Amino acid sequence: MTNSNAGNDRTTDKLREATGFQEQAPYDESIDLRTDFVMVYGLNDTTPERIARWRAAGYRVHLMTGISWGTYQDYLDGRWDGSDHWADAQTAGDGSPILHGHSTDIPYMVPTFAFTEYLVQKLRPIIELGVEGIHLEEPEFWARAGYSESFKREWQAFFGEPWQPPHSTPEAHFRAGQLKQHLLSRSLDRVTSVLRDEALQQGRQVRFYVPTHSLLNYTQWQIISPESRLRTLPSIDGAIAQVWTGTSRTPNVYAGKVAERTFETAYLEYGIAQDLTRGTDRRMWFLHDPIEDHPDRTWEDYLANYQRTLVASLLHPGVSRYEVAPWPNRIFNRPYLREGSAERQPIPADTATSYLIAMNSLRDLDQPDVRWAQEGPRIGIALSDTAMFQRWAPGGESGHYDGLQDALAVEGREQLHFSDFYGLALPPLCDGQRVCPVQLENVIDTPDALDDVDVLVLSYEFQKPLAPGIHYALAGWVNRGGSLLYVGDGADPYHELRSWWTGRYETCADHLAEALGADRTRDDLQPVGQGRVRFLASRPADFTESPERAADLVAAIRELAEAGGLIWTSTNWLSVQRGPYLIGAVLAEAGGAHVVEGTYLDLLDPNLAVVRKRELGPGQLTWLRDLTYDDDVLLASAGRVVDWHQDRSTIHFTCEAPQGVQVTTALRVPAEPSTVTADDAELTDLRYDADAGVLWLRHPGTPSGTTIDLKF
Repeated sequence: MTNSNAGNDRTTDKLREATGFQEQAPYDESIDLRTDFVMVYGLNDTTPERIARWRAAGYRVHLMTGISWGTYQDYLDGRWDGSDHWADAQTAGDGSPILHGHSTDIPYMVPTFAFTEYLVQKLRPIIELGVEGIHLEEPEFWARAGYSESFKREWQAFFGEPWQPPHSTPEAHFRAGQLKQHLLSRSLDRVTSVLRDEALQQGRQVRFYVPTHSLLNYTQWQIISPESRLRTLPSIDGAIAQVWTGTSRTPNVYAGKVAERTFETAYLEYGIAQDLTRGTDRRMWFLHDPIEDHPDRTWEDYLANYQRTLVASLLHPGVSRYEVAPWPNRIFNRPYLREGSAERQPIPADTATSYLIAMNSLRDLDQPDVRWAQEGPRIGIALSDTAMFQRWAPGGESGHYDGLQDALAVEGREQLHFSDFYGLALPPLCDGQRVCPVQLENVIDTPDALDDVDVLVLSYEFQKPLAPGIHYALAGWVNRGGSLLYVGDGADPYHELRSWWTGRYETCADHLAEALGADRTRDDLQPVGQGRVRFLASRPADFTESPERAADLVAAIRELAEAGGLIWTSTNWLSVQRGPYLIGAVLAEAGGAHVVEGTYLDLLDPNLAVVRKRELGPGQLTWLRDLTYDDDVLLASAGRVVDWHQDRSTIHFTCEAPQGVQVTTALRVPAEPSTVTADDAELTDLRYDADAGVLWLRHPGTPSGTTIDLKF
C-alpha cells in the first residue's frame, strides 16, 4: 500500500479558506464544524470573547455584521452623537420604517454620510482583535423605500433636482434605484477604504468581503444592492453568494405552471453570482444553508431542498470555496417538525451525518479536471443591475416578500415571479442545456466576460443598458463569432426614461442594432461578421405561458447555436464531473429517467453506500465519488481528517467532528484490517466490502478528534 494524497494540502490547508461558517452563538462543541474559518457574527460586548474562543479552537477568524441593518439602536436614538437618526431609516410610502424580519426596532438604514461614519467607528476596534477578514453583510435598499427625509436630501444632492415620489412614474422609480445603489456603494467604499488604511498603519492586513444575495434574487424580491458595482470598489476582496433554499424556492412560472423550482432557480442564482468576482483575483464563496429562515418546515423538507441547492452549486465548477452553513446552532441545537408529526424534534442522527459528509467533502472540490456530460452550446442570459430598478409597473402591485411569507398568496405574486427573466432562462435550461446568467455590465471592462458563452439571450423589456459602450462590446463579440438573440417588443414603459438613448433612438435596442449593423425590423437570422444576430419581437414573459411558447424560444436559440456549428441535443440530464466527483440532476420539467452506472460512493447517503447502478427520476439528483478515478485511500468522511500517516501495514489518522454527531468514514483498503482501534471512542460500526475494497468506520464525533489506527 502506497501513501496517497488523502491528507494533502488541498483538503487540510486552512490558508485557502475553502470552507467556513457564520455564527452568533458563543463557541460550543456541538457546533464546532471543523471548517477552515469561522465568521463571528455581530458587534456587542461579547464579540472579543467569542473571537478569542473560536481562535483557540483552531479557526482562522473573520467578523461579519450587517451593513444595512443591525443592532444600531445607539445611532438611532442619539446615544452615539446626541442626535436622533430615525430619519435615516428606510421608509415606505405610508411613512412607516421598513424593519428587518420580525423586529420592532431594527430598521433597514439609508447609508448616509453620518451612518457610514458611525459604521467606521463601530468597526474600528475590531481591527485590533486581529481578525483575518471583515464581512459587511447584505447591503440592501428596498425598492418600496425612498420616502425618508434623508433620502429626499440625497436625491437633491445626487440629481440636482427636487425629490420625486419613487412610485409616481417609471422614471422616478428607476432613478430612485440608481440612487439607492449609489448610496450603498458609496458607504461600502468609505467603510472598507478607511478601515483598510488604518489597519495598514497598524501593520495589519485585513480583507473585506461582502456577503450578498444574487442579483437574480434581489431583483425577484424587489431589493436594490450594489451587485456589479462591487467589482469597482478597490478595497473589496471578494464576496459570499448568499443562495439558499429560502431564496431559491421562490416560485416562478414555466410552461404555464407556477411552482417552486428550487434546483433550477438555485442553479441560475449561483450562475449569476460568479460574475461578482469572475475574471478577478477576488474570492468567491457559495453559501449553502441546511435550515432556512422559515421555522415551520420539516427536517425532511429542509434536507431535500438543501441537497437541491448543494448540487446546483456544484454544477458551477468555477467556484470551489463554500460557506457550509450560517447559524450551525440553529441546525444542530434547535428542534423542528418531522413529516407526519406535530412535535418538534432535534436533528435526526442520519441527517446530521449527511450534512457533515457534504460539508467535509466540499474542501476537495478544487479539481482541475472538469468534464461535462455533453459539450453542447453554452447559453448566457444577460442580466443587468438595472433590472433591480424596474421592479414596479404603473398601476401594478409591488408586493413584499423576503422568504418568510407564503409566496403563493403574497400580494403582487405575479410581479414576484419575475417572468421576464425566467421566460428566457427556463426553456433552454429545462431542455437540458448549459444555461448561465451573465452580468451585462461586465462586458465593458472584462474582456473575457463572454468567453464561456456561445449564444447570448438579451432583452431590454425588464432592464436597460447604462452605457452605449455595452453595445459596442457586444458587437465586437458577435463579429468574432458570437450568436446574439434579442427578445423584445418595445412595450416596456421604462424605454421612455431620460437616458443616453432617448431623443435619438426609439428604444435602446435600436442603438444595439446600429452598433451591430443589423436591421431590427427583420425577424430572421442576420450574419454579423463571423457571428450572427436575430431580433425576436416578443415579450419575454410570453415564453412562460405554455409548453408551446417555451418550445418556440428553444427553437430560436437552437437555430442560432446550430448556425454557429454547435450540436444541440435535448436531454433531461444536467451533469458535470469534477475530478472524482460526479454531480448531476434529472431536470423535473424534462421528464423521464437517467441511469448512472459505474462504481461510486454516494456522498448524499449518510451511510456512504456503494452505487453500481442508479436510476434517477424527474427532479432527482446525485453527488457521487467515482471509485475508479484514482487510488486515494480516504474517500469521504463526516469529520475532518488530520494527522494522516500511512505505510505498508498501518493507517493512522485523527477525525474531528462536532460533539455527539455520528461520524461515518469510508476508506479504500485492499483487505480487511486485522485490528482497528479508536483511542477512547467506541466504534459503533465497522464494515468491509471486499468487492469494492471499501471499509466503513462509524463513531461519535468530538472536536478534539478521534484517533484511528488500522493494522493490516
